[in-house]
Amino acid sequence: MWNVWWVWIVAGFALGVLEILAPGYIFLGFAMGALLTGVLLGFGVLGGSLPLLLMVFAVLSLITWLILRRVVGVTKGQAKIWHKDIND
Repeated sequence: MWNVWWVWIVAGFALGVLEILAPGYIFLGFAMGALLTGVLLGFGVLGGSLPLLLMVFAVLSLITWLILRRVVGVTKGQAKIWHKDIND
């Protein structure tokens, strides 16, 4: 079942919907990793066992998450640091 390209595409879209329901750029890297794995599997670049596909999925998810983190991630000065207590 996991050697079928459209299963990875559907899993990617499902993770994309989960990202819409729980925003925060957490599931978006996984969704893009699953989509890219499905595309590579569909074009015949990948093939083989489930552990190989899971490793490719994990690496692609990490790479896309790091790219997303750099593009839309935390910016400088985003977090407010309080230097004095409101009760003082």
